[in-house]
Amino acid sequence: MSHDGLWCAGCDGAMPYLDAAHCPSCALPTPSGEICGQCIKYPPLFNRTTAVFGYAFPLDKLIQAMKYGEQLALANAFSEKLVLGIDKSDLPDCIIPMPLHPVKLRERGFNQSLLLAAKAARELDIELLPDACQRVRDTSPQSALPWKERKKNVHNAFRCDMDLTGMHVALVDDVLTTGASLNALAEAAQKRGASKISAWVVARTLPHSEGR
Repeated sequence: MSHDGLWCAGCDGAMPYLDAAHCPSCALPTPSGEICGQCIKYPPLFNRTTAVFGYAFPLDKLIQAMKYGEQLALANAFSEKLVLGIDKSDLPDCIIPMPLHPVKLRERGFNQSLLLAAKAARELDIELLPDACQRVRDTSPQSALPWKERKKNVHNAFRCDMDLTGMHVALVDDVLTTGASLNALAEAAQKRGASKISAWVVARTLPHSEGR
């Protein structure tokens, strides 16, 4: 803990920043920053991903503390790091957080993605649309499922009620693993006219690591 933030400079140096070259579409490591083979074969519906960290120790424990230990101050710290990594020359028209189903929201008491998105929206002076999209199916947690089942789990899980015609939309979530949830949310936004969709996440699960 530090008076300058929630972790000191020494701890910050131990954080798994995603500094290596990576695919612009999904943020997985690639030799020289080119689009990865998976994104060429199955292009995600979001055009570009900004991720600050790899989902690894000690960042993974901090994200779990935020989500399950109610250490909500971490959301502001994560969002500040995310804002630093955003391309300011191509800002979106609006920000939409990954929605929680009302059942999950009642259980947890907060939506960590909304906390992240709200801070980013204030910092970047971009419109926050917290109610533009809803999760209409109470799906099983993605982290509890094999990767191959995650796409099916979130199929038609989201609905967008707002006209997004011609807009560049940024979708905000805490962790990107297979991209199934973000892709399903992007599909809902696309159906309502979004012309460009960016994904902003705190962490990207890397090969040989676990996450959501």
